[in-house]
Amino acid sequence: MLYHLFHYLESFDIPGARLFDYLTFRSGFALILSLFIGIVIGRRIIDTLKGKQMCDKERDASEGGNKAKQGTPTMGGIIIIISILVPCLLLGKLNNVYMVLMIVSTLWCGALGFADDYIKVFHHHKEGLKGKFKIVGQVGLGLIVGLTMYLSPAIVMNENVSVTNRQTNELVVTHKTEAVKATKSTIPFVKNHNFDYSYFTRWMGPYAQAGGWVLVILVTIFVVAAVSNGANLTDGVDGLATGTSAIIGVALAIMCYLGGNVIYASYLNIMYIPDSGELVVYAAAFIGATIGFLWYNSHPAQVFMGDTGSLCLGGIIAVFAILIRKEWLLPVLCGIFLVEEGAVMLQVPVCKYFKRKTGHDKRLFKMTPLHHHFTVPNDKLKWDYVIKTPQNPIPEQKVVMRFFLVAIFLAVITFVTLKIR
Repeated sequence: MLYHLFHYLESFDIPGARLFDYLTFRSGFALILSLFIGIVIGRRIIDTLKGKQMCDKERDASEGGNKAKQGTPTMGGIIIIISILVPCLLLGKLNNVYMVLMIVSTLWCGALGFADDYIKVFHHHKEGLKGKFKIVGQVGLGLIVGLTMYLSPAIVMNENVSVTNRQTNELVVTHKTEAVKATKSTIPFVKNHNFDYSYFTRWMGPYAQAGGWVLVILVTIFVVAAVSNGANLTDGVDGLATGTSAIIGVALAIMCYLGGNVIYASYLNIMYIPDSGELVVYAAAFIGATIGFLWYNSHPAQVFMGDTGSLCLGGIIAVFAILIRKEWLLPVLCGIFLVEEGAVMLQVPVCKYFKRKTGHDKRLFKMTPLHHHFTVPNDKLKWDYVIKTPQNPIPEQKVVMRFFLVAIFLAVITFVTLKIR
């Protein structure tokens, strides 16, 4: 709203009104504002949650019997959502389709997570919202994003093209002058970094492009479900999901800024996406919100984000990456989420295998999600496990810090892949 107000005031030559035309100014302002809201408003929301006894009493069971965390308020994801939305509504271009989609995605995922937490806290159902309803919600968001990308004339791209200068034999990267709708995305390790989904639907002849968009929508649904569930599983020890998401947010903000600037897009030889640079404002608010929440969520946590926050963070990361056509970089960038999700998927069949073969309760890890494998004391377990490392439990703070270092390393690797062909 402030952007549109000051854009109007420019016609009256109001000093300083042009500042809001600069993406960097609005992004910096959004980061500071979201951080301020998270810290200041967060304290009041935590007190409110405590007063209404909105605590997840089942949480200590999932953390290997850590009763020290019992009574800590949950549903703190509300702080993150407010800290993101307020700066975006004030400083973003509300007629930009990318910004609108991110706001809708934030509200959608937040509502889905809130419903899950509400059932856990007030109806005392440990499982929360049934899995099928979560899937329906995630599929619904994937359809909204995918169909909007297909139908909106504002979501286009300029493909990057490599041309060799015959005189100097130098490779020059340019972009096609015409912005077009395309089913292309960025992938690493290949020339021009472009992958066209319609490649798999060539057999459809004149309908190949339409078939490509069907694949785009299906991939969108899968990525939203996978990343949001991965973030949800990562939320288990103080600050882990919050800090990891902040690191991923920084990487996505940089990629968004580069892909939304034709000069930098040419340098990296990636597609140029007009008007997507507005998402840098959203990313800045996202980073500020996660850091602001980490103020209270770091060990010892004064509040847990609950599914209100974790499902929302994962959904935001997924949709953001899809809109800037970087979803194929997520397996590296969101490697922490992927490993956490993979550990849970492996734990169940391995446990069933040993139960059927030996009749004893034996598992692959001490406990899943994976971060619990490092933190749970051995004397708390009533079962055997395959992976014995580490022999002794590692302090929670050290596990979180090491996961942060891995997340930073993965973010760096993500950028390196864009320069390797």
